Amino acid sequence: MKFLSVILIMGLGLTSAAQDVSLDLQKPKLPNSETLNKQWENTANALNISFANSNQRFAKEVPPTVSIQNSWNTSAWKGEKIHTQILLWTKSNRANVSIQLFDLKDPKGNSIKKENLSAGIIKYVITDEFRNGCGYRKAADFDSSYVADLIDTKTTNITINAKNTQPVWLSIKVPFATKAGIYAGTIKVKAEKEYSLPIKIEVLDKTLPAPSQWKYDLDLWQHPAAIARVHQVKLWSEEHYALMKPYYEMLANAGQKTITASIVNEPWGHQTYDDYPSLIKWTKKKDGNWIYDYSLFDKYVAFVMTTGINQRINCYSMVPWKIAFTYWDEATQKETVFTEAIGTPAYDAFWKTMLTDFTQHLKAKNWFQKTYIAMDERPMKAMQAVIKLLKSVDPQWKIALAGEYHQEIEKDIDNYCIASRWEFPADVLQKRNKAGKTSTWYTCCTEPYPNAFSFSSPAEQVWMGWYTANKNMDGYLRWAYNSWTKNPLNDTRFTAWPAGDTYMVYPGPLTSVRFEKMIEGAQDFEKIKQLQALYIKNKNTAALAGLNKALTKFEIKSLSTITADEVLQSVKPLLNK
Repeated sequence: MKFLSVILIMGLGLTSAAQDVSLDLQKPKLPNSETLNKQWENTANALNISFANSNQRFAKEVPPTVSIQNSWNTSAWKGEKIHTQILLWTKSNRANVSIQLFDLKDPKGNSIKKENLSAGIIKYVITDEFRNGCGYRKAADFDSSYVADLIDTKTTNITINAKNTQPVWLSIKVPFATKAGIYAGTIKVKAEKEYSLPIKIEVLDKTLPAPSQWKYDLDLWQHPAAIARVHQVKLWSEEHYALMKPYYEMLANAGQKTITASIVNEPWGHQTYDDYPSLIKWTKKKDGNWIYDYSLFDKYVAFVMTTGINQRINCYSMVPWKIAFTYWDEATQKETVFTEAIGTPAYDAFWKTMLTDFTQHLKAKNWFQKTYIAMDERPMKAMQAVIKLLKSVDPQWKIALAGEYHQEIEKDIDNYCIASRWEFPADVLQKRNKAGKTSTWYTCCTEPYPNAFSFSSPAEQVWMGWYTANKNMDGYLRWAYNSWTKNPLNDTRFTAWPAGDTYMVYPGPLTSVRFEKMIEGAQDFEKIKQLQALYIKNKNTAALAGLNKALTKFEIKSLSTITADEVLQSVKPLLNK
C-alpha cells in the first residue's frame, strides 16, 4: 500500500449525503517533490520557531506557511485549561532539542507555577479518509496519510530530522485560586542556542467550576479490556486496576459523568478489536434457578467512582446488537447461549428473573437511583418491549438510549442521546429540562462532520460545545474513549469505520489534539451558560443578544461553506470580555 508521508493542515469533506463539500475535511493537494525542495531551500538555516493556531494540523515534511509569531498573548478564566502550538522546523538534523517551562508572574508578585504548564511533542499517526463512513474497509482501498494527533508529554528531548516540522502542544491550567491580572513569562527552547518565547495571559475575574461540576454532560464509553491487552496484564488483576486509574482520572478531568458497565458479554457484537466481557456472571443451576455473581460488577463500579466518574452507571445491554446472551449452564457444564427474540415470553422470563435480582442488589448497594439500562441504536419495537418489561419489574427503573429520535418513547427515556441528524422539538426539550432528564447528542461513523476522527479538524471538537449550547442540549456522547486498534500508538485505522473512530486517547495514558480540543469545547459550553445567566441577572440585554446571535451560527449544514475554525474565531472573543 502506498502511504502519503505528509498531510497538510486539515480542511474540507463531504455532507452525509456525500454531495456538498465540507471545508473541514477536503484534503488540499500535496506539493510535489520539486516544489517541496524549493520551499525548504527558502527556509532559514537556523531552527525556525513560531507559535501557531491550535485548531490546525501541520504536515511533518512540509515547512509551515505561517506568519512568524514569537510571542503568545491570550486570556483565560480561573480554572480554565488553555493551549497553543509551538512549531519547530529545520533544514538540517537537530538533536536534543528541549522545551523549558517557567513560572508566570504578575506585577504584584502573584504567580502561575510552572507545574501548571506542560509541553508535549505532537506525534504523527496513520489515518485514512471518510469516504463512505460506516462499514467494513480494507486499508489498501483508502487514501492513508500521517497526521499530527498524539500528544506525548513524557518525552523530554526532541529529535527533528532534516526538512521536518515538529509541532509541540503547550498547555496551561490556570489554578482556581489565581488572582485576576496579567501574568507574563517565557518559554525557552534549547537547541544549538537558547530561544526565548514571551507569553502573556490575562486572567479574568471569572471562574469555571471544577470538571466534576460542569453542566456539560460528557459520555465517552470506556473499554477496560483494551487497557489490559495493551499493557499486557491479566484482565481484572490488581495490576490492571492500577493501570486503569490514570486513564479514568484523565477522563474524569474532562467532565465525564457516566460509567460504562457491561452486564452481558459483547453488548456490541464484538465489533471492537478487544473482547468486551460481562461484569456479571450468569449461572443457571441444575434445578433451573438462576444465580448472578455481582462481585466483579461491584468492584469495577466502585473503582471507577473513586476516580471521579460517579454520577451515572449505564448498563449495556438488554438489547445488544446480536441477540445472544451467554451464561454458564451447570447441567451441561458449559457456556450456553440464549437467543430468543425480544418481546417473546421466553425473553421476558429470562430477563425478568435477572432484573428482579439486579434491582434488589442495586438498592442494597444504594446505586439504584443512578443506574440506567442503556441501549444503543436499537429498533423502536424492541425498545418498547424492553421498557414495558423494565417498568413491570420496578417503575423507578431509569433508561438510557443513544439512537434516533422517537416521539413514541421519548417520555420513557431518562437519558436520551440523539444522532446528529435529529433535533429535539423545542417544547419536548423544555419539558425534559424541567423534569431533570438528560438530553444529549452524538456523532459516529455516519457523519463526515462535525466529528472526532483522527483526520477531523481539531476545531470541530470545540465547535461541538457551541452547537450543544445553541440547541439547548446538555452534552455530547461518543463511542469510544479507548477501544484501541491493534497498534494504537502508530495506526488509528481499523477494519471498520474511519480512522480514529474507536478512540480519543492513546496508551500511556497519552492525550490527543482531539481530546484536548473536546475539553475546550466543554469549557466554552460552561462559559456560555454562565455568561447567559449573568447577563439575564444583570439585565444586560445587549450582551445577551450578542451571545445568543453568535450561537445561531452553529448549524451542522453551515460546515459545508465555512470552517469550524473560522466560525470560532468570529465568536470566541465574546467569552473573554
